[in-house]
Amino acid sequence: MSLTKPAMRGLLAKRLRFHLPIAFGLALFAAVSFKFGVSEPRKKAYADFYKKYDAMKEFNAMKEAGVFESARPSGE
Repeated sequence: MSLTKPAMRGLLAKRLRFHLPIAFGLALFAAVSFKFGVSEPRKKAYADFYKKYDAMKEFNAMKEAGVFESARPSGE
């Protein structure tokens, strides 16, 4: 009684035909999930923040707090 030989010829091609479409599908799913789960909400949050952001008001608040060396607070 002898053991059967393992099927080695064409094994890589056979496994790639099975695993490659799965890998591409998962990669596509991950990319789409990241785009709509992370990137789009982040873009929306930045857009909402900068709609009501006043740079001069922020600058004056930091100036009065004494953050800048070149721009002295109004009281000095």
